[in-house]
Amino acid sequence: MKKLKLAKLICGGLLALGVFSTAANVSFAQSKAVTISGDHGKLAAVVQTPDGAKNYPMVIIMHGFTSHKEEPLLTNLADDLEKAGIASIRFDFNGHGQSEGRFQDMTVPNEIEDAKHVYEYVAKMPGVTSVSLTGHSQGGVVASMTAGILGTQKVKSLALMAPAAVLREDAIRGRIFTAQFDSLNPPAAIEMDGLKLGGNYVRTARELPIYETAAQYQGPAFMLHGTGDTIVPYTYSLRYQRIYFQGEVKLLAGEDHSFTHDVVGAAQNVADYFRSRLI
Repeated sequence: MKKLKLAKLICGGLLALGVFSTAANVSFAQSKAVTISGDHGKLAAVVQTPDGAKNYPMVIIMHGFTSHKEEPLLTNLADDLEKAGIASIRFDFNGHGQSEGRFQDMTVPNEIEDAKHVYEYVAKMPGVTSVSLTGHSQGGVVASMTAGILGTQKVKSLALMAPAAVLREDAIRGRIFTAQFDSLNPPAAIEMDGLKLGGNYVRTARELPIYETAAQYQGPAFMLHGTGDTIVPYTYSLRYQRIYFQGEVKLLAGEDHSFTHDVVGAAQNVADYFRSRLI
């Protein structure tokens, strides 16, 4: 699991240099650091646009639980989208990376509010012709629920990478990764690998209408999942497919939750999907 302090140092160094590129494929894409008002303070974000383009579709990229916007999966995806003529914005949720707020105060509902603020920001940007959403792990759940709340008319397309809809069952069971707790009476803070998860995260997660909310979006949807994912079994993506009339799933044999066997290929799969829908 990523440590948030290390993530802040990494992100801070990248922003200070003003450089955003992938190690596997050096890219000097047009990137701009921006700040957006979120649910628990200011959100740090990076807007990446196709070089020389005046108009372009936009994809909002959302990271997972304890992660940040500079994860290789997400930076590779942003670069691949840029090469396809598609803009993107990736941001740190409240309490993560460079964004304000405490991790202990983070919940899925307030991450949805963060995502809605980012949507409002990019929807007003000149040149943006449409807005699509994508997310990894918990970010996939947030993307799916945000799409449902915003509706099919506002969200052009959707891609979920190993969406962690298991988080509701985990909260009900009283176990998240190595941390165990009383799910009916969670403590104010749950110690978890050096981090403190707030009890309100558990209380809200127990009642999350994940699929019911997600189903309110009925545009094109793509789920990418590894069959070797032991954190979030791929069956959760198959369930997403059942709620979307235009849903499709691609399973990667033996791949884990973070697509560590081929991060570049996983990002390319998602970029190819958006290219087929947006260009």
